[in-house]
Amino acid sequence: MQEHHFKIAYREYAPNELPAEVVTLFQHAKAALKDAYSPYSKFRVACAIRLVNGEIVTGTNQENASYPAGICAEGTALGACASLHPNVGAKELFITIASDAFQVEQIAAPCGICRQQLLEFETRFNTPVSVWLGIEGKPVIRLASVKDLLPLAFTKSDLL
Repeated sequence: MQEHHFKIAYREYAPNELPAEVVTLFQHAKAALKDAYSPYSKFRVACAIRLVNGEIVTGTNQENASYPAGICAEGTALGACASLHPNVGAKELFITIASDAFQVEQIAAPCGICRQQLLEFETRFNTPVSVWLGIEGKPVIRLASVKDLLPLAFTKSDLL
């Protein structure tokens, strides 16, 4: 038997160290938080995606009465990207969170389903998509690719 370890590199930025383009992306994500529909969890999530053509598309979580079934922010944003810009890949995305029930103190990463959806979008266009995770006033982290969120990913190459 051999034991192996995954190492995932990421960078941490103080809020004042963020590049201007990322600040803009963060602002879009924060502005979208108001559109989240989360009456059951009280946990709002927003995702802003910058496409390679410069367009920014946002999405928010949308819950329903059969909670926890619903649509995550990342899935909403990816659906909007695919519908509005079907042949345009993404450059980077920013995910932010807020709660109506408690003070959010740390970032949150995408759930497993969203990681798979994001990876599919990244591999579809064969271009790495940077992932930024942050909340207001706290350090922000950046992963160079969605692949960093999902080691041993299941992709279309596994189906061939």
